[in-house]
Amino acid sequence: MHVIVVGCGRLGSELAIELDAQGHSVAIIDKARRGFQRYLPDRFSGRAVVGFGFDRDSLEQADIKHADAVAAVTGGDNSNIMTARIARETYEVPNVVARIQDPRRAAIYQRLGIATVASVAWATDQVMRRLDPDAHTVEWTDANGALSMLEVSLPAAWAGQKLAALSVGDRHRVVAISRGGAGRLATEEAIGQEGDVLHLMVQRDARAELDTLLEHGPDGGHH
Repeated sequence: MHVIVVGCGRLGSELAIELDAQGHSVAIIDKARRGFQRYLPDRFSGRAVVGFGFDRDSLEQADIKHADAVAAVTGGDNSNIMTARIARETYEVPNVVARIQDPRRAAIYQRLGIATVASVAWATDQVMRRLDPDAHTVEWTDANGALSMLEVSLPAAWAGQKLAALSVGDRHRVVAISRGGAGRLATEEAIGQEGDVLHLMVQRDARAELDTLLEHGPDGGHH
């Protein structure tokens, strides 16, 4: 996938280097060239753009029209949110992440379809999860490998749907939901909202079944 990282500080550079190493197409934007010189190694093969993430010329130099994901991880909340909203609303980039210092504002941006996490909780792997929400993260596995807990970004097919339909006997079940930066235990009445992150327990032999259900929604993709 093609990913644009905005902000070449410690987090942004680590993210860009990791994505580049994984073979993704990467462009990184920063207002100061010295960030590239300080943090990016010679082996980095991505594109470095001097500019601002909320400037359309800079974004287009970074090839935002073909971007699959944008991570706005500068040190400024307002810059990151402006960047994220332009990426989401103007260019319709499907996966957008914004670093934010103030966790109280997280719920507002979650409703806009922009994943946000308070900076104290941020690490490169957490950003990576949100840039590629189809990649389910294994949070825990029992000693025999028969039972796992997965972290899954809510698929579009489940927005507005009762999440109880994801709980099937002893095969798999939703145990918790992260929403607006806060976690809660799942209830029978829980309704999926855009921006939710689900935590599911699943038997090893039920992974394919769960993946199909997540992809197609409770009605199997039929309306």
